[in-house]
Amino acid sequence: MVKALTKVVYKPSTQSTDEFTIIVNHEEFKRWKDGGDTIPLVEVVDSFTVFFSNQGTQGILGQASKQQLENVFGTTRDDEVVRQVLEKGALQAGEGIKGNFGSTNVTMGSLSVDSRGKGTRGI
Repeated sequence: MVKALTKVVYKPSTQSTDEFTIIVNHEEFKRWKDGGDTIPLVEVVDSFTVFFSNQGTQGILGQASKQQLENVFGTTRDDEVVRQVLEKGALQAGEGIKGNFGSTNVTMGSLSVDSRGKGTRGI
C-alpha cells in the first residue's frame, strides 16, 4: 500500500546532489508557509527526522548524521534544522515514498528509506 506523502527538500547547493528531506503534513505546511508561523512545528512535520540523500531524488534516504547537520545548518538541534529546511526547501508532493517505513527495531537495521519504488524490502 502506497501512502501519499508530501516532503520538503532542501539542496544546500545547486551543483550538488546532496538533499535534506522532511516529511510534512501538506495542508499544515501550506498554512505555515503562508504566514501561519504560530502553528506549532509538531503539527507541520510528520516527525523531526531529517533524511539525507547524496544521490538526488532517486537515491536512498537515510537519517542525516549530526556532523552533516552541523556542517550544513550550523546546529544539530532538530527543531532548528527542521525550521531551516521548511523555510529554504521546496515542497514536493507525490507517492514516491512507500508507507510502512517506521522502524520497529533501529538496532537491527540502517533506518533508511528507499525512494526508488521498492520500499524498505530491498535494503
